[in-house]
Amino acid sequence: MLRTPKKLTDFTCSALDEVRHNAPLVQCITNSVVVNFTANALLALGASAAMVDIPDEAGPFATVASGLLVNLGTPTAESRQAMLEAAAAANDAQTPWVLDPVAIGSLPVRTPLGYTLRDLRPSVVRGNASEIIALMGAGAGGRGVDASDGMDAAEPVARALAEKTGGIVAVSGPVDVITDGQDLFRIANGDALLTKVTGGGCALGAVMAAFASVDDDKLATTVAAVAVYTVAAEIAAVRSAGPGSFAVNFLDALAAVDPDDIRRRAAIS
Repeated sequence: MLRTPKKLTDFTCSALDEVRHNAPLVQCITNSVVVNFTANALLALGASAAMVDIPDEAGPFATVASGLLVNLGTPTAESRQAMLEAAAAANDAQTPWVLDPVAIGSLPVRTPLGYTLRDLRPSVVRGNASEIIALMGAGAGGRGVDASDGMDAAEPVARALAEKTGGIVAVSGPVDVITDGQDLFRIANGDALLTKVTGGGCALGAVMAAFASVDDDKLATTVAAVAVYTVAAEIAAVRSAGPGSFAVNFLDALAAVDPDDIRRRAAIS
């Protein structure tokens, strides 16, 4: 079991190599605002995306994909049906899948959908503090995609949610938190510019699905995904004048980040 920061850093380096070697195909049922950025992030990393998001196709495709992302950003009637179909099929096929419960809490459509998907036991749940708290029915969510709750409040809820789903919960924030309900790790990498690019958070869910395909230890693969993603953000930020240049530089950094960068920069504790 990989339960020390040093072992998780070493695992992250090998998992990055595995993702690039295996080129996992990630099925993305995601929101219409971030489709392009998500696909480009996966391609830059060395994976690929398939936006198979309509009923009668979503389920069968989930059985052959390497991983699945279900993101509630723009849940149309058709995509909601596809999400449920794909999640059920992924479970049957043992395809790892990630739930990103975007903006749940007080909104009347996505909130009950989020609860239903939660109860289908995703491999990984990824969200900000308010989304994670709301997914456990313990809060009203944030302001759209913005969190209104702090990380201190989210940590015990994240542990409880991981125990409920039997999977991993990753809370995104200034310091990211990842837990399986027992062990908990923090990653203090990244840059605020990542929050100024549409899709910066949503694409991370797809990257988590890609990493989840390379090893059965989903806590380790989720730590690896977050570490690679946030280290790349730090590298990109140094070269960027603002959000526009950062978006381009971030894709370049995802493509170029290597194990030496991870060993030198990753702040896993």
